[in-house]
Amino acid sequence: MTPQLDMIGLVASDLPRTLAFYRALGLDVPPDADAAPHVEVTLPGGLRLAWDTADVVRSFDPRWAPPAGGHRAALAFRCGDAAEVDATYARMVEAGFTGHVAPWDAAWGQRYAVLHDPDGTAVDLFADAA
Repeated sequence: MTPQLDMIGLVASDLPRTLAFYRALGLDVPPDADAAPHVEVTLPGGLRLAWDTADVVRSFDPRWAPPAGGHRAALAFRCGDAAEVDATYARMVEAGFTGHVAPWDAAWGQRYAVLHDPDGTAVDLFADAA
């Protein structure tokens, strides 16, 4: 069998705030998950997205430290159309989350915007340009 991507795991420094961010994006994260040390949700298509606290990661890798420097990964969320990119970006920024790059028409034919989750992970919003 060839290994298959099944889960993307992120480490959260403030798990309740991070989960609030992804709930605001529309992910179905249970409300009681805020107190858990490990949380995961299954996305449409079966891929799982998971979050752990730093304490959980250090429990199996005591050498672990948060990465430094620029972002090493980005999560990209497809929106239904260009207007949804704009509306989602505005809603997230109005909710107090960090907007990194306001929506623009990218040269590759998409409406694009970039948010940062509470730990600085780049979260892209995109749709085919109208």
